[in-house]
Amino acid sequence: MSGMPILSIVTFLPLLGALIILLLPGDKDRVAAGARQVALWTTVITFALSLVLWFEFDRGTSAFQFEERVNWISGAISYHMGVDGISVLFVLLTTLIMPICILASWESIGQRVREYMIAFLVLETLMIGVFCSLDLVLFYIFFEAGLIPMFLIIGVWGGPRKIYAAFKFFLYTLLGSVLLLIALIYMYLDAGTTDIPTLMHHSFDPGIQKWLWLAFFASFAVKMPMWPVHTWLPDAHVEAPTAGSVVLAAILLKMGGYGFLRFSLPMFPVASVDFANLIFVLSVVAVVYTSLVALVQDDMKKLIAYSSVAHMGFVTIGIFTFNQQGVEGSIIQMLSHGIVSGALFLCVGVIYDRIHTREIARYGGLVNRMPKYALVFMVFTMAAVGLPGTSGFIGEILVLIGAYQVNTWVAFGAATGLILGAAYMLWLYRRVIFGDLVKEDLKSILDLNRREVLMFAPLLVIVFWMGIYPASFTDFLHKSVENLLVQHETANAAGAVKKTVLLETAQ
Repeated sequence: MSGMPILSIVTFLPLLGALIILLLPGDKDRVAAGARQVALWTTVITFALSLVLWFEFDRGTSAFQFEERVNWISGAISYHMGVDGISVLFVLLTTLIMPICILASWESIGQRVREYMIAFLVLETLMIGVFCSLDLVLFYIFFEAGLIPMFLIIGVWGGPRKIYAAFKFFLYTLLGSVLLLIALIYMYLDAGTTDIPTLMHHSFDPGIQKWLWLAFFASFAVKMPMWPVHTWLPDAHVEAPTAGSVVLAAILLKMGGYGFLRFSLPMFPVASVDFANLIFVLSVVAVVYTSLVALVQDDMKKLIAYSSVAHMGFVTIGIFTFNQQGVEGSIIQMLSHGIVSGALFLCVGVIYDRIHTREIARYGGLVNRMPKYALVFMVFTMAAVGLPGTSGFIGEILVLIGAYQVNTWVAFGAATGLILGAAYMLWLYRRVIFGDLVKEDLKSILDLNRREVLMFAPLLVIVFWMGIYPASFTDFLHKSVENLLVQHETANAAGAVKKTVLLETAQ
């Protein structure tokens, strides 16, 4: 496969699938059936091709691999693609989740099927592009363009308050992005390039770093989302169709964490250290507060949405510990959350398709009619709680080890979230699955069908794979994270010296 532009193929193949769907001839029903088939096969082939990255990736180096570069605008801005040990796993997560999203939409989406499938395929291209971009302008284009298909997915195929939720999602994320664009322009004028590997080694003035860091933070904090700019997420999740919630939780939320790792730590190291305590405070508040809010929810999707904010609090704590365990734990936590939260939204979608309500009180006793569903739901509930042997445990324990080395109170605050997380997830599971089957409409409910089993099977395998043999994932990360931390430490030391000299000169 050497010499083959694998990243461009994986990135733009879904766009080709979208074009084929756009050109499908025939009546409405025939086009809908064809759109489903094309979307499924396109995403499956894209995933199969992305496995080349898994098998051919050199785990022994921190360098960017599978690089592609073409001059694009005025010689300073290029089409530059590449992945390292951090980004390659997010590309694989994206390509795995997308065919599952198409399967989840197979029967539940009956209106505007062609447009729906096109929106998902375009979204896949833009999300993969974010993780592969090695040019700041290219990253920005992919990062921002992803808002458009997600806005349409929520606004066209969402629930009763879909317009409100779609606009709230769009405006929140767009506001932070304006500041990101201003920072991007300044960085280009200062460094003379938008090449990300070059910018990682460029020494920005310590006085300017804090403003650049805040501009990037405004965008990434909303995307994660961090408390208190998280309020768009519960609304977006509740109103989005099932597959929309899955892709939002599994992939789009990870772009903020990926942004901190790719830009904030290596490019603005002095500011990252200065603002680390702020991040810790916001993260601990997010973990505790949103867990308490989750405990009182009566809508299943809202409960899982608030749990996502709490889990992202763990991620930001891990990133800003600036140590190997914390940073690796945050990445594993993001990957695990992508699998587990996506699966939990699929679990909600399964019973919503049958009963058409997400109200927790409307359920109870499902184990009597849906034993396979109860088993699947239990596995993902345990993974969300962080049970040893599941993927959720690995990320959380690494983050706690990393946090403990930096600040025991931060570690204690984060650990509180584990107890609260167990409380709201087990409460949800007990109310929905156990008890007597007394409601009439539940007495005839059907268990998982073949399509739904096919959706859950790969996610179940990965939950246990990551939990039992995490080294197969952390091996990708070691060199890249080590290099990131060395870069950060060196640049931070140099920046601190420069800052001291400037202060002495000013005096």
